[in-house]
Amino acid sequence: MAGPLDGIRVIDFTTMVAGPYAAMLLADQGADVIKVEAPLASDHARRAGYGARHFTAAFVNNNRNKRSLSVDAKRAAGREAILRLVRTADVFLQNFRPGVMARLGLDEPELRKTNPGIVYVSISGWGENGPLAHKPVYDPIIQALSGLATVQAGSDTARPRLIRTILPDKLTGITAAQAVSSALLARERTGQGQHVRLSMLDAIIAFMWASDMGGLTFVGKEVSVQRAATFIDLIYQTRTDYISVSVMSNQQWQAFCRAVGQPEWLSDERFKTPAGRDRYANERLELMQSALLERSAEDWLDLLDAAGVPCAPVLNRAEVVEHPQVEASGIVIETDHPHAGRLRQARNAAVFEGTPTEVRRGAPHLGEHTVEVLRELDYSDDEIAMLLDSGTVSVPGDPGANPG
Repeated sequence: MAGPLDGIRVIDFTTMVAGPYAAMLLADQGADVIKVEAPLASDHARRAGYGARHFTAAFVNNNRNKRSLSVDAKRAAGREAILRLVRTADVFLQNFRPGVMARLGLDEPELRKTNPGIVYVSISGWGENGPLAHKPVYDPIIQALSGLATVQAGSDTARPRLIRTILPDKLTGITAAQAVSSALLARERTGQGQHVRLSMLDAIIAFMWASDMGGLTFVGKEVSVQRAATFIDLIYQTRTDYISVSVMSNQQWQAFCRAVGQPEWLSDERFKTPAGRDRYANERLELMQSALLERSAEDWLDLLDAAGVPCAPVLNRAEVVEHPQVEASGIVIETDHPHAGRLRQARNAAVFEGTPTEVRRGAPHLGEHTVEVLRELDYSDDEIAMLLDSGTVSVPGDPGANPG
């Protein structure tokens, strides 16, 4: 089977990461995702970063399991082709700034006339209202305004720091894919499609509230300035390499103290309860760090694991792929891409017992499936030829197209 979303058709009218990643998650789970790009303005990710054989890693890692239709939506004939496709679709995803889709005649009210049951998803940076709604935005800008950079710094008084991965982009993609599944379930129950709106700013603020906004949670008792809970994080230096150790329960704290040969810490009144260990976190972590400097990372990982203390080595990216736990999970897979060659990627994280997922195809060339999709929409060969000759649509190798 192709996955739990087999039979669902998704139009991916998005670019960069957040939208394409959302669509790829749906594609990985079985949906027929058709990526729509303009012949002269293809997805920027096709040209961004490290690549091989005309494919970048940024593109292949966010556009797997999709088909590509290259069509100019600004032309009347191109818009008509997209509307024909909309009639056959269940979901339409777009991530352009507010107003762009209306100018193209492809906004939600217009598509609703063509397909009343469509789930239309609008992904934006700032949202559709407010003073920044029409401003351009990228992931670091959201990290800055959302407070995430201050959270990463550790306190309101420390120098803000960016998380060195595009968390808001990817989290927005995950949130969008989950919202699509919910909207499809609601349509199954009610027969009604709906407009789903999601901004990167909203996604990251909602994400942070679960753990990082405690000081603003209780109304009337807000903390005006967030101070660092600790002066260091939970990465510890040993005699050789770095490790991470986390002790939450009384049992784990007691096991740690005995494992590192410091039983006297058990009688320290500051550390006898979780509340005390939190209040005196700096003092506790400094003691832990001093003790862990005495042995190698390998020794400590063996001792702490045997004692039941949660711990792990700190790995670099290449080491992660070769770790036995990662190998056992099967999360990293290798496939043969017909154009880009042998690829190493992460499979869809969720494992479905009854409807297993698979990599059906690699990320497509620009317009690789243009003719195939148009034929599915009942265009004749003569009509397809006219669209190609006029530059309304393109296929790989067209001199006027922008392949990336």
